Amino acid sequence: MSNTSAPVSAALPHLVTSLPGPRASAVIARDHAVMSPSYTRDYPFVIAKGDGAMVEDVDGNRFLDMNAGIAVVATGHSHPRVVNAIRAQAEKFLHMSGTDFYYENMVELAEKLTALCPAPAPRRVFFGNSGAEAVEAALKMARYHTGRDKFIGFLGAFHGRTMGALSLTGSKAVQKQGFAPLLGGVTHIPYAYCYRCAYGKKPETCAVECVKVLEDTLFKTILPAQEVAAIFVEPVQGEGGYVVPPRKFFDELQAVASRHGILLVCDEVQAGMGRTGKMYAHEHFSADPDIIALAKGIASGLPLSATIAKAQYMEWKPGAHASTFGGNPVAVAASLATIELLEQELLDNAAQVGGAMKERMQTWPGRFPIVGDVRGLGLMLGFEIVKDQESRERAPELRNEIVQRAFHRGMLILGAGQNSIRLAPPLVLSHEQAAFALDTLEDILGSLSR
Repeated sequence: MSNTSAPVSAALPHLVTSLPGPRASAVIARDHAVMSPSYTRDYPFVIAKGDGAMVEDVDGNRFLDMNAGIAVVATGHSHPRVVNAIRAQAEKFLHMSGTDFYYENMVELAEKLTALCPAPAPRRVFFGNSGAEAVEAALKMARYHTGRDKFIGFLGAFHGRTMGALSLTGSKAVQKQGFAPLLGGVTHIPYAYCYRCAYGKKPETCAVECVKVLEDTLFKTILPAQEVAAIFVEPVQGEGGYVVPPRKFFDELQAVASRHGILLVCDEVQAGMGRTGKMYAHEHFSADPDIIALAKGIASGLPLSATIAKAQYMEWKPGAHASTFGGNPVAVAASLATIELLEQELLDNAAQVGGAMKERMQTWPGRFPIVGDVRGLGLMLGFEIVKDQESRERAPELRNEIVQRAFHRGMLILGAGQNSIRLAPPLVLSHEQAAFALDTLEDILGSLSR
């Protein structure tokens, strides 16, 4: 039931039934009969409508969405300017397949995405429908350009579930179990997960062993550098636990790639499009990737992805790679409206509201014994739940309990990694809504820490 007895602001949660309510229960029963059991549902939320950072279920319960549809609805649910752009394009034409014909707004979006890249260089764009497709295009492009067949990925990474993207993924065993053989030639190394450094180092004194292992060991033993086409890396690791690496990680990674003619691919599917307070997350590290993979927040909820590459690497011949629906004109119109909103106001809001949230959250390890680490950039924030701060033993069951309690308080959050919680709200999140989210989490953390 509601945690408040009086009507509250429409910008805050309000529960009117037990959860799930009767209509939600009925929909869930129907879902169980016909939908794939591979879908993961952490709690029984059945959406009816959304507005900004708020969503309402089929029983009239109102929730604060701190997931943004899994970091997708960057401009909030059904932003009127995005809806108007979709409507205007839909009235003109819905589809024409940009891989076989031309239409102007697809060219306009490609021009915009390349112009937004901070490092000046001619670039080209391939449009797909999902993050996995963007990664697949990058895999194929790297092999096509370099003539090499091997790749380097990172433990904890998530790049998608299609066969090539899944081969790069190093997140959870269940995602790969039963699907072998996968794409050969992928080697995974530890990410710069400084709270749990694989080499027992501290960020301020490490020699970036998580990158130097390539030249110090792997290239000398099992992985000839001249056979490696690309290194795939998330600027901020998403599914791995919202892990933010130090700047020197990217400095070293870029240097190694450059020395050996290896392409550097930044998977910005979750971290890109303003989520970290900058348009592209790699800007925080002054990185200069050869290829960028984008999706999720790029079109505020419509299916669209983009693989952006320096022009000399996207040199494949007509027919080498294509997509019937990639760059759909309606999705492109939504993306152009999304980018306009990001530039005008939402990048700043993500940086400011997210910065204020992180500052408050960084007090949590000192206040709540079950919080081991707090990290993030902009409105891509994570915190890690442990049994004991000294041992840093993971507490996944406790993390799951926090997720459930938040739901029953009118807030949608999700886990990330083995024992972390991610906060990835729409970038329209207000300071009032951020305060509610943190007040609620602090109350839950306090009750579980006693």
